[in-house]
Amino acid sequence: MRGASLVLCASLGLSILALEACKPAEGDGKAAAKAPPTITATSSKEDRIASALSAGPASAMADASVVEFDAAGKMTVLKQGQGAFTCMADMPATAGMPGPGPMCADVNGMAFLMALTSHKDPAKDKVGFVYMLQGGNDASNIDPFAKTPAAGEEWVKTGPHVMVVGSPDMNKAYPGGAKPDTTKPYVMFPETPYAHVMIPVT
Repeated sequence: MRGASLVLCASLGLSILALEACKPAEGDGKAAAKAPPTITATSSKEDRIASALSAGPASAMADASVVEFDAAGKMTVLKQGQGAFTCMADMPATAGMPGPGPMCADVNGMAFLMALTSHKDPAKDKVGFVYMLQGGNDASNIDPFAKTPAAGEEWVKTGPHVMVVGSPDMNKAYPGGAKPDTTKPYVMFPETPYAHVMIPVT
């Protein structure tokens, strides 16, 4: 999500490659990622790593790094990899979310996520990619910093999906809104610096 026609082409190409990687093996009829262990504040390091790596297909996760952040935002490396992706486990019980949402991001995707968590504007010309094959739960589709749904509203629950960040051209191609149809591609956080495309996969 960012760029002009060349960036759009690059973004779409990245999306197509990612979607191919997310497809289940022929004939097995199952999603690419295994169900992660339930993570709490007392979960073992091994379970936290397993949760994080469940966000993406095994082929892409083989050499991924795994990190986690404490309440102060300090990052700890749980597994050092040499691959393109950095993964994070999710702790729904601690975060108050109704379900898990581990994620794995490439370099540009990670930079985008770090900008979001630090309330800084992300780069506008660096397309990034994020796997969330266990799905996710967001307090709002329009407020990047909401921690719980507004009064009378529900969590925005999205099934297995991938995210393309940093491509304004892609953002223009899909709908956004407070209550998106999460079974189809849509834009999360539209009209903000953190707008990005959510693409459901199976």
